[in-house]
Amino acid sequence: MLKTILITGSTDGIGLATARLLAAQGHTVLLHGRQPAKLADAAQALSGQAGAEPIATYLADLSRLSEVEGLAQAVAQRHARIDVLINNAGVFRTPETATPDGLDMRFAVNTIAPWLLTQRLLPSMETSGRVINLSSAAQAPVDLAALAGGRKLDDTAAYAQSKLALTMWSRHLALVLGKDGPVVVAVNPGSMLGSKMVKEAFGVAGGDIGIGAKILARAALSDEFSDASGKYFDNDTGRFAKPHPDALDPRKSAEVVQSIEALLRDRA
Repeated sequence: MLKTILITGSTDGIGLATARLLAAQGHTVLLHGRQPAKLADAAQALSGQAGAEPIATYLADLSRLSEVEGLAQAVAQRHARIDVLINNAGVFRTPETATPDGLDMRFAVNTIAPWLLTQRLLPSMETSGRVINLSSAAQAPVDLAALAGGRKLDDTAAYAQSKLALTMWSRHLALVLGKDGPVVVAVNPGSMLGSKMVKEAFGVAGGDIGIGAKILARAALSDEFSDASGKYFDNDTGRFAKPHPDALDPRKSAEVVQSIEALLRDRA
């Protein structure tokens, strides 16, 4: 059965590679990016693939909460059903570490935007749907003050904390929804793959991004992920694994979600 799949941050790197795989199989892939030219180039690159549906594109800066809201509205208005949401967009190193909303850029893009987008699109998803959140092997205990924009962190700390926070809310949401919602799973697509983020952060070429694309396609479509809600898949080991212990702590995970919800209310 062909799916409608939204992939954030799909104008390059693992996101674009995943979009290529899925479009080539005939699925309706919805591309998202924050730069018009790159978004148009990505759509052009996919449009000629055999079996691909016409490529829909969505422009939004995920560091701006108002644009996340707009993205969700635009997608929901155009598509009656979303089968898979892949929250792929991510930030590690950036010249501007604070967003216009006063949040750390890494938490805003890596943690808060995926939460907000997922919440807004849940009504468009059926219980057979899937939300795939890109986690990382880099996970560190979350400073709730930093999550809310009240404390500055260096690049490495902000990234690792933002990815653990994402993994924590993934499990929390999965437990809250139970069988009444889509599968929600966190996936580490592989460490040090050759994405733009890795090249900018570490100055190395990195590994084959196809490794990450293949596991995301598997997570989107394969039966092995049909009962994976609340789990964490570590592609470095090629199996479901335990994330950082904090992600398995219901109290700490609930605190992260409460902090996200509080800051969204404050900035509404």
